Amino acid sequence: MPSHRTSLLRPALSLLVLVFLCSACVSTGVKEAETPPARKTIEPKETGEAQKAATPAPIDKAQQELIYGIASYENGSYKLAVRQLQGALALGLEARKEQASAHKYLAFMHCVSGRERLCREEFRKALDADASFDLSPAEAGHPTWGPIFRKLKTSNKPASK
Repeated sequence: MPSHRTSLLRPALSLLVLVFLCSACVSTGVKEAETPPARKTIEPKETGEAQKAATPAPIDKAQQELIYGIASYENGSYKLAVRQLQGALALGLEARKEQASAHKYLAFMHCVSGRERLCREEFRKALDADASFDLSPAEAGHPTWGPIFRKLKTSNKPASK
């Protein structure tokens, strides 16, 4: 016959194990404290004239910030993503498609935060940067920003820079 002390410990230990196992499954919801993705400088590994000709141009600081901003957005670190995307634009993204991409992600964050005017402004900047800019079918189907973008794209022509 188990002692009274042992019979009290079993449920307590079972509860403790259950709490421990469940805590491993629960997300804290704190994403802003995460560290940004590791920053690596992309260097060509190959040598020789033929390989150098096939190697893409090195990524500059603005392009790196764009890459990190998109990664932060996808990881749910939205405050960090905003800083990185705005930083990429401030550093002077040269490619029009990259400028449009930075503005698109900024628009997404404004839209889901209920800042419709800022959302429209960022989509407008994306269209101004690249007149052929469009959302992917999945992005265009989003219930929050999809209608805003469609209305903007069909009702207005991009402003000239």
